[in-house]
Amino acid sequence: MTSRPSPTAAPSGDAARRSDIQPSARKVLLAAPRGYCAGVDRAVIAVEKALEQYGAPVYVRHEIVHNKYVVKTLEKKGAIFVDETEEVPEGNIVIFSAHGVAPVVHEEAKRGKLATIDATCPLVTKVHKEAVRFANEDYDILLIGHEGHEEVIGTSGEAPDHITLVDGPDDVANVEVRDPDKVVWLSQTTLSVDETMETVDALKGRFPNLLSPPSDDICYATQNRQTAVKQMGAEADLVIVVGSKNSSNSVRLVEVALGAGARDAHLVDYAEEIDESWLEGVGTVGVTSGASVPEILVHGVLDWLAQRGYEDVETVTAAQESIAFSLPKELRRDLRAEARAAGGTAED
Repeated sequence: MTSRPSPTAAPSGDAARRSDIQPSARKVLLAAPRGYCAGVDRAVIAVEKALEQYGAPVYVRHEIVHNKYVVKTLEKKGAIFVDETEEVPEGNIVIFSAHGVAPVVHEEAKRGKLATIDATCPLVTKVHKEAVRFANEDYDILLIGHEGHEEVIGTSGEAPDHITLVDGPDDVANVEVRDPDKVVWLSQTTLSVDETMETVDALKGRFPNLLSPPSDDICYATQNRQTAVKQMGAEADLVIVVGSKNSSNSVRLVEVALGAGARDAHLVDYAEEIDESWLEGVGTVGVTSGASVPEILVHGVLDWLAQRGYEDVETVTAAQESIAFSLPKELRRDLRAEARAAGGTAED
């Protein structure tokens, strides 16, 4: 057990440097909105409802959302996460993650005689439909996104002969198209708004007639969380983003915080991962979380900071969110049938 220094002992090291900041000057700026977006909430509930409805195990292709805590929690309830559809035993249920899948994955499920529940975020589905539409009109589609990300793989699979991935502004010089007058751009939904528009501007420099999608592909939740971080970033000495390293939107929040003027920013899954040395000379700490992070993890960080003198919490609100998505249609059908059999009604 570590002994406490006596009241007369002089502080040393990080504690001495932090003691230069008066307790009244230590505060937390808490971003709003943060955490779960409507698409993530829908996907997680879909797994929980499927487990309630059909019992364990229920198979999930890839992580339902990119968050360690969520995946571990669902595993304890009976979800089994697999990398490929072929790993699911014939006759079982497989749920497709919020990031979406290519048409070939649906075909694999049919061949494997699997029942499927598609938990793809409706905003990702919108991008898939845009890709199909522009491919049918014979456009070259420049998909702005990160190579290897599940969402990018799924979208590219909708029109592989028409889609070229553009991984940031530095990749623009490598792009080749058939007809520079018939080119459209789409994007991964979880990117940094600023970096995406920088890439778009670079593409327009090469292809002046580049067509934009009918609506912004970057999802409202990603934009709102980035806006909140921008608002607090200039005032924060340190920004802590709660989220997993494989969560694109969480990683982008760290980048946005640094770009907005924060002196330092870090990504953590849990409060226990915070290094006390980060608090050296820090008066104001910004806290936010990625769109796949449950609020319990944010409370853990706030408690950790409060124990170190950062008890004053001020909320920085960038937007109000009220969007909610219906459960996947496969679950709604079965839930309605179950409700009718019980003589009641089921919520969509």
